[in-house]
Amino acid sequence: MTADTGSLRRTVALVAALNLAYFGLEFSVATLIGSVSLFADSIDFLEDTALNGLVLVTLAWNARRQAALGKALALLLLVPGVATLWTAGKHWASGHVPVPLALTLTGLGALLVNLGCALLLARVRHVRGNLTRAAFLSARNDTIANVAIIVAGAVTALTRSAWPDLVTGLGIFLMNIDAAREVYAAARREHASPLGRA
Repeated sequence: MTADTGSLRRTVALVAALNLAYFGLEFSVATLIGSVSLFADSIDFLEDTALNGLVLVTLAWNARRQAALGKALALLLLVPGVATLWTAGKHWASGHVPVPLALTLTGLGALLVNLGCALLLARVRHVRGNLTRAAFLSARNDTIANVAIIVAGAVTALTRSAWPDLVTGLGIFLMNIDAAREVYAAARREHASPLGRA
């Protein structure tokens, strides 16, 4: 194992653990306060856990096997989107308004976790192909969703409306779909590379 590979292994293991831990926390809060945006963002943390886990477990694999698993993972990541849409429909019908302070604080925590993960992954994003870079880009882009949740919490506090949470949740759902597309595209690039065809 090279020094770069060892550093990558330690980094993605830590990032995967952070994402999994915050998924559990955010999913619990989302369920407790009935927030669509936190539910969608928790799914995003689960996706990032899976993506970093993929990088970790396939370090010893050739590019062809990595690409095959990456494509399967991308398709699997689309499944939670159905749950997000169902949750959005349920809360839209009921007009449920989530607790603004819990929404904002949980979004702030998610922002801190994603910024930390992005900084960790920035150091190793060029070490091992497109999947590692996809993991870095995903963590970096997730900060946009987290800022949107914080804003949604503030607007909800002012308006006492369910719409900020719903709109933000659907926006994050669309970002999650794009994340799945990005993982699939990265896997296809790995497969198309000379090593992937070997």
